[in-house]
Amino acid sequence: MEWTAPAIILDIRPHGEGGLIATLLTEEHGRHAGLAKGGASRGQAALWQPGNLVEARWVARLPDQLGALSAEMVHPAAALAMEDRLALAALRAACAVAESALPEREAHPRIFHGLVAFIATLARGTDLALPDLVRWEADLLADLGYGLDLSACAVTGSREDLAFVSPRSGRAVSRAGAGEWAARLLRLPPFLLGQGPSGPAEWRDGLRLTGHFLARDVFGVQHRPLPAARLMLADILAGERAGDRAAGAGGSGGGKEFTPL
Repeated sequence: MEWTAPAIILDIRPHGEGGLIATLLTEEHGRHAGLAKGGASRGQAALWQPGNLVEARWVARLPDQLGALSAEMVHPAAALAMEDRLALAALRAACAVAESALPEREAHPRIFHGLVAFIATLARGTDLALPDLVRWEADLLADLGYGLDLSACAVTGSREDLAFVSPRSGRAVSRAGAGEWAARLLRLPPFLLGQGPSGPAEWRDGLRLTGHFLARDVFGVQHRPLPAARLMLADILAGERAGDRAAGAGGSGGGKEFTPL
């Protein structure tokens, strides 16, 4: 058995003397692991980093075996993000969510292409990439059967002034429909509706929104928390909010009902 395909490295862990078990995401083969002999060596360490885009080759005698992996670098996303704390946190968060949420060896081409697009955008700046990350997480929820319904207000049926999402149903709610219950709802960032603006407050709202449903519907049914890297990204953005407040800029507000985001 053998395949060669473009892939994203999602996770690595040491194995034996100098080896790694690497988990990749490909379009056709989904989340797929293999043994990279010598992957922990000085010569290969930069290649086998989560977030990197590679051309991977997997070989095994039988389809259900772990198999051997080799790869060539296509885009060194991990190295490019290393000097930007927020970019590196976003890259690690996306890889950790994909690695933990996707079923093994099950194709999810939209999620693969969305993650490639996010990684490409990340090289242009986090202000462009973080909205893409939120949209990618919303697509991931939909691919796994937990899609959000942002088409119309769940209370009034209106398609205008949608500003919130019900934490129970995942349906959009307008400002008029929310009424006195607004404080109990999750904020809907305008960029998820193809509108502006998009800044740190909207990124926090978006990650809190998708994080709530990932934690409840994807990881909750596995009796697992959100990945640590995803929580770290939220912590970094929360720190930025604290900095905004200290400077008098204010924050996005919101209660604590839907922790961890």
